[in-house]
Amino acid sequence: MTKDMTKGNPFPIMLSFALPLFLGNVFQQLYNIIDSVVVGRAIGANALAAVGATVPLNFLILGFAMGLCSGLCIPVAQRFGAGDIPAMRAYIANAAYLASVIGVIITVIAVLFTRPTLELLNTPPEIIDDAYDFIVVIFAGIPSIMFYNLLAGILRALGDSKTPLYFLVVACIINAVADIVMIVGLGMGVGAAGIATVGAQTLSGFLCLFYMRKNFPVLTFSKDELKPSLARMKTLASVGLPMALQFSIIAIGSLILQWSVNGLGTIKVTAVTTANRITQLTFMPLDTLGITMATYCGQNLGAGKLDRIRKGVGIGIKTGLVYSVVAGVALAFLGQYMGMLFVSPKETAVLNDLVYFLRIVSVAYPTLAVLLVIRNSLQGMGFPLVPLGAGLLEMAARMFAALALVKLWGFFAVCISAPMAWVGGDILLIPAYFVAIAKLKKRFALPSTVVAQKAAES
Repeated sequence: MTKDMTKGNPFPIMLSFALPLFLGNVFQQLYNIIDSVVVGRAIGANALAAVGATVPLNFLILGFAMGLCSGLCIPVAQRFGAGDIPAMRAYIANAAYLASVIGVIITVIAVLFTRPTLELLNTPPEIIDDAYDFIVVIFAGIPSIMFYNLLAGILRALGDSKTPLYFLVVACIINAVADIVMIVGLGMGVGAAGIATVGAQTLSGFLCLFYMRKNFPVLTFSKDELKPSLARMKTLASVGLPMALQFSIIAIGSLILQWSVNGLGTIKVTAVTTANRITQLTFMPLDTLGITMATYCGQNLGAGKLDRIRKGVGIGIKTGLVYSVVAGVALAFLGQYMGMLFVSPKETAVLNDLVYFLRIVSVAYPTLAVLLVIRNSLQGMGFPLVPLGAGLLEMAARMFAALALVKLWGFFAVCISAPMAWVGGDILLIPAYFVAIAKLKKRFALPSTVVAQKAAES
């Protein structure tokens, strides 16, 4: 049930891994899309704006949690690529312990500070109650969301990107049915969308767990492998926490930007909310490519195959650039029709702002492709601090747009904030990648025992 990505032609291996992962991401995003469609159509534009106003806060908290889970799985991929299965199982056990403790802490903090944070963000009075009702339910379900994402990350580290897809399909259907029943049928409010989302994620997690126990003999643990290890937790934290902080740092910039958008009025909030839902769909192939690169580079780092890493990164960049051009053209010309999935065609002011936003963002898609490929590759190669630094640059760009440029240029500044952030990240990541390759080249020139030791420490 596992897949070794250290042998064979990199492109078909990466493609076969990425395709199920992409479809899984589609269904993952469908949670948000279904919530938005049902809320926007059944309750109204203000309710949709309320859900959208929570996106940056959602990204801050869930981004940290999901980034942590992804980072914790990188040492697992490295040990699997090295063929050290007992150490791999020990890392999995300690990742579960670490994620459990951090997950509880995140949940308590997020639930307690949800309302004050929404107020601090200048959320419009007419939507703040609905925004709170939706996001507090999501935050209360953080343990369930981390439960699924950690298991899915472990499966991907072992080369299996198909299993999470199957369970997400089932959970997405349940989420859609629950949304319709609770909101349309029973007349429940925006909070029902959060309940449906958390419930579906919980189901996905348990399905993954049962399937792994039955079908992955390689995950049969001994007592020694289940013992908590401070040394292994330290290694896991050294990768997982920078990856988690990277997402949260970027989200802080998005939160400040959301504060500026909220000050522009409900129409602009609704337009940006709708645009974010659309770009989430078009981002997914690039996000999938990035996750693929992290697993691919992690396994090949463990195997000590630098040439395969370089070849794979080159393929990833070329693939991302081709896709970004196609997606950018589609957004520029079809954005208005995509927007009508979420808001009524009568909302002409919202749709006009939406199209303006999408056409500006679409031009910068190639810079996003390069950013995601290199950032995730560096994480898989054992350089987690560089992507964290790139996240700081992204945050700085969004903050500058929010605090300085919005006052001067208004909505245009909101539109260029993401492209500014992507360019800022690339400025650091591109040279850092070549430095990382040079360091790995020196490492792999050492005797094989030293290489194996250093790979285990990465």
